[in-house]
Amino acid sequence: MLEPHGVTLQQYNVLRILRGAGDAGLPTLAVAERMIEQTPGVTRLLDRLERKGHIRRERCRRDRRQHLCWLTKEGARVLERLEDPMIAAQEEALGALGESDRRRLVKLLDHVRNPDE
Repeated sequence: MLEPHGVTLQQYNVLRILRGAGDAGLPTLAVAERMIEQTPGVTRLLDRLERKGHIRRERCRRDRRQHLCWLTKEGARVLERLEDPMIAAQEEALGALGESDRRRLVKLLDHVRNPDE
């Protein structure tokens, strides 16, 4: 479902994270922390998205060591095209679960991602 749009699941996740950040953008490290699947290669992942025109990055003016990332209009268009198919896939995968089971699953997945919290 993602392949025809030229993005991987990790890239899709990054695009959603940056959409949530809005006009403020996010530092690279914050993007990495928010990813569902943690990856040591977040910079390479962002490089690919930038080459495709889905995100833009700039050096932070206050801290030149950081780069801030934003979703571009093209990245927003990709997310828009993927929204309905991704919702349908999620419903298919989780359709057998009731609302309380879904909440419990989300809680367990959060615990797996952040065991210290």
